[in-house]
Amino acid sequence: MQRDTFVQRRSFLQWLHKRSNPGLIVNLCFIVVLVFSTLLTWREVVVLEDAYIASQRNHLETVANSLDRQLQFSVDKMLFFRQSMRDALQTPLTLGVLHDAVKRFDTQRNARAWQIAVDSNRTLPINGVSDAFVDKTTLLNRDKDRLTNELSAALEVGYLLRLAASNARKEERVIYVSRAGFFLATDTPEQPHDIAPRYYQMVTQPWFTQQSERENRAGAVRWFISPPSSFVGDAPLITASVPIYYDHFWYGVVAMDFSFSTMKRLLVEAMDDHAQGEYQLYDTRLNMIATSETSANRVNHFDANEMALIARDIETDTRGGLRLGSRFISWERLDHFDGVVLRVHTLDEGVRGDFGNISIVLALLWALFTAMLLISWLVIRRMVSNMYTLQHSLQWQAWHDPLTRLNNRGALFERAKLLAKQCEQQSLPFSVIQIDLDHFKGINDRFGHQAGDKVLSHAAGIIASGLRASDVAGRVGGEEFCVVLPGISREHAAEIAERIRVRIDNKEILVKKSTTLRVSASFGVSSAQERGNYDFEQLQSIADARLYQAKQSGRNRVVWQDHDKK
Repeated sequence: MQRDTFVQRRSFLQWLHKRSNPGLIVNLCFIVVLVFSTLLTWREVVVLEDAYIASQRNHLETVANSLDRQLQFSVDKMLFFRQSMRDALQTPLTLGVLHDAVKRFDTQRNARAWQIAVDSNRTLPINGVSDAFVDKTTLLNRDKDRLTNELSAALEVGYLLRLAASNARKEERVIYVSRAGFFLATDTPEQPHDIAPRYYQMVTQPWFTQQSERENRAGAVRWFISPPSSFVGDAPLITASVPIYYDHFWYGVVAMDFSFSTMKRLLVEAMDDHAQGEYQLYDTRLNMIATSETSANRVNHFDANEMALIARDIETDTRGGLRLGSRFISWERLDHFDGVVLRVHTLDEGVRGDFGNISIVLALLWALFTAMLLISWLVIRRMVSNMYTLQHSLQWQAWHDPLTRLNNRGALFERAKLLAKQCEQQSLPFSVIQIDLDHFKGINDRFGHQAGDKVLSHAAGIIASGLRASDVAGRVGGEEFCVVLPGISREHAAEIAERIRVRIDNKEILVKKSTTLRVSASFGVSSAQERGNYDFEQLQSIADARLYQAKQSGRNRVVWQDHDKK
């Protein structure tokens, strides 16, 4: 048990010595440098990505604010028309021309369609339908107590609408649609037979029907997509509408129509110098209204799953960003339009931009640094390997006999003393074998020193092959060897010595061409168990004395105890 413990401890020390190889330390250092350089580069990439995302959002915010300002002008104008209508209802003018217009209504109100014009150069005409048309639906209401004031107020607002129609504007048309069966529009119908179907088409649109007090109690501006019709063209329109309430009564709706091409123009104008990436305008249901791309092939489209992800994030926040594959999507809601602006930036655009150039330079610098690091590692690794090999070679030469490749005398004594001390501390047996080749001088004299060297090398190989990894063997003289056996008792050591002796005696050695010879050896064995003395030099001296006894007794034998104790 103690012997196994000793062997395990010695094996651990040898493993620890191997792991202290400077080459491994160099490898570890370079791996640490490479990992830290990669982490630092990655950190810069993350910082750069955050800056890039912030830049995209800032650009989007600038475009969204610019588009909002342009739409705000139209919305403010529509709110001005509403307020003007309210003021006119509250304080109607008593002009004779307005009074005459109201009288003309009384004469025409039963006609299927009618038109009252005061001065076509200054105000818009009122276009209306019959009482019978109004009575067909509960949504319409021709209240006779309010009708006179409303007609007068409508003619006043018609003057303002006429000005809006003559000035440069963004909207396609501005209209006032009354529940009392008439309307004013900046695109007044040219044919009287168009009045009734056009009025019917307007009062059945969601932008009119959903402006009642029940549907829009706050009276806020609402946006809708109007389908194409024969009256406003074959393309859909974006309609903004606002209700007119006065004295708790819903009179009608002021509305503005915008074409998709107008919204596209406003979006492009809002981009200004932020031309990188594609900007898209959507309504609240994520129907695309306009895009900044001029070519249909370059428009970024999203499948159903991607649109669901975008809709989910837009629903939870008014602004944000989302990565979809190689595209980065950022968005921002508009204040004066029920919709959202999206900015789509692809990986290809990012690479070609400023941040892409910085990323490429950063990647190249990291690659260059890594390449230089690897080259340095190869050079230093080779230098350390050569130095380590040279160190081991010098250390081996300092500790070993070059002929027999066993420990030399100094190394043997140093290692033997250390092993003796360890065995003493652990109360383990400790034995020493002293070996001397018989008649070696005669071999040198008869066959020469070269033959003697072969005999020494051959004997050393046999000695080393019969030992454990924890045992130590060395050459202590010309033809004299010593074996240290930690953890081995004297009796066991004698058995080991006998095995070595038999193997040496049984082997023939080729010393010259066609010339072989046999050699023998004498052995002396000593052990610390005999006197409890672990002093190696004394044990070696005792073993040497017993070796002398073996020589005196006829050689080629093992003596492991004194003759007087046999």
